[in-house]
This record gives sequence, structure tokens and C-alpha cells, in this order.
Amino acid sequence: MGFLKRILRPTTQDDAIPTSAPGSFERLSDEELQVHMGIKTYGMFELTDAIRPSYDVQISPRQGFRYDKYVDESNGSTTPVIMAAASKPILMDVFLDLIDQLGSVVDVVLETSHHSSSQHEDLYREHIDVPVLKSILMEFEDVLLNDGCTGIAIINTAKQQEVQLDEHKLLIAYGTPLDGFRQTLINSDVYPDDSIKFVTEAEHVHSSSERLYDKFQQFKTRLGVEDEHEPECGAW
Repeated sequence: MGFLKRILRPTTQDDAIPTSAPGSFERLSDEELQVHMGIKTYGMFELTDAIRPSYDVQISPRQGFRYDKYVDESNGSTTPVIMAAASKPILMDVFLDLIDQLGSVVDVVLETSHHSSSQHEDLYREHIDVPVLKSILMEFEDVLLNDGCTGIAIINTAKQQEVQLDEHKLLIAYGTPLDGFRQTLINSDVYPDDSIKFVTEAEHVHSSSERLYDKFQQFKTRLGVEDEHEPECGAW
């Protein structure tokens, strides 16, 4: 979720605010940019409002998942990972189903980059019952799906497993075993695809707005998250 962002052009308060690293987007006229941001579907895949691929669509979004690994640079240890893309109509349901694999009580990390040009801010909440959490997540589905500056991670430190819905609206599951996550994805018609590429692997643009930022503030309050540099639960 560390994609570098900056505002491309000033906008009115309620307009979507595209944010991106320097690239082809800066060469677009306002009209070309708005047309590109208005394209929601690529084949059978529907994007949320949070992100768009490069103007020349270097990677066309599609549904599926692949295996990967996370390497801890501090000690060289590796953690198996599933990365998945799900079309907007099923994205929230798949995310909630993946959370069920973590158990009945979890920790939450809410990530925001609304006011940062180079990094995101982590906000923590420990020990929340999953039914309570899922109710809050459904209440703020609009922010989770459509705000390109909001991401969330749900963690069970005892199991050393984690599920993310990141700023790019990719689903990422960490830990061992991954079998439950795999089956949840397949049950939702998100199938393994070793050749799949995600929009994060090429130039892309994020989008947010003042309306979504205001909703994010409400979301933060409902979750009861706190701004801490180091969560008590620690990293794993």
C-alpha cells in the first residue's frame, strides 16, 4: 500500500481527486483524464471508483488470483501470500468471507494516505469481535471500495494470518496455511491464474474526494482506531 501519490490537478471540493506518480497521466488534457476515469469496465471486470489502469491500459484488469511471497527485509524470512482481484459486484462479499477464515477475534490496521505525498499512516485497533467488525465494514462499504486512499488489514496474530483490502482494491491473504483462503476465492468464482497481472504492476492512478475523506473520518471513529507508530500486537 506504499504507492506514491500526489494530486495531479486542483479540483472543486466534491470532485474526485486523481492521484498518481508522474507519468503519462500528466500529458492528458482534463477532458481525456475525465473520460479515462469514467471507464469502469474492462471486459467482464468492473473496477471500483478507487483506481484506474494506465491511460494506454498496459495491464487490463481481470478476475483471478496467484500465489506470491512476502520477504521480510529485516531478517530474510518469507511468508506465503495469495494476491487476488475480484470484480466490484462481488468484491466486498469475498473480502468478508476471507475474514471469516481468521477466527472470532481479530486486530485491525486502517491505512490512509489522504494527506501524504509519499507514505501512508497506520491506525490500529486491537481485539474486535468479527461480527461487530463486519457490521462496521458493511456500513462503510462505500469508503472501502471507492476511496483510493484507504486500505485495511485484518490480522490474527495467534494464527499469524492476515487479510488485506488494499488501496488498489486488491485482496491479499498472508500466512500458513492458505488453503481456506484459496477455497473461499474459488467458491466466489475467483480462480487461480499464474499469468495474472495486477494494475499495481504498471502505471495507474488512484482517486479520492472530500466526500470520501469525510466518510473515512466517520469510519475511523466507528472502528475506534488509534494512531500509533508501533502497535502493541507487534509485527509477525
